Amino acid sequence: MKRLILTCALALAASPALLAHHSFAAFDMAQTKTITGVVSRFDWTNPHTFIWVDVPNEKGVVESWAIEGMSPNYLGRRGWSKHSVKPGEKITVTIHPLKEGKTGGMFMRAQIGDRVLNPTGAPTDER
Repeated sequence: MKRLILTCALALAASPALLAHHSFAAFDMAQTKTITGVVSRFDWTNPHTFIWVDVPNEKGVVESWAIEGMSPNYLGRRGWSKHSVKPGEKITVTIHPLKEGKTGGMFMRAQIGDRVLNPTGAPTDER
């Protein structure tokens, strides 16, 4: 009985952190932004994937954008793999930008050549 009470207490104590982890608070969900650049890295890691994109700003200076995606488990069940995005590929990504204005955002969709990448389905060759 002591273990059950301790387990329940720990679960309740951890629940705000778990909810915060799945929060969209950092992103401006009312805005979308489309960026085009070159993939510098694709992190196929838990708890979230990241696509790192080098994007020239309006002054021509290259900025590194961190695009947060769903987990490898979620994407893998929808046909993605660690090879779906490769360094050196030109990519156009639509995101919900970070509220604070830094170079990053939440992945919505991307296009690499003729391939369209969606977070809710397998990468396709459709436009």
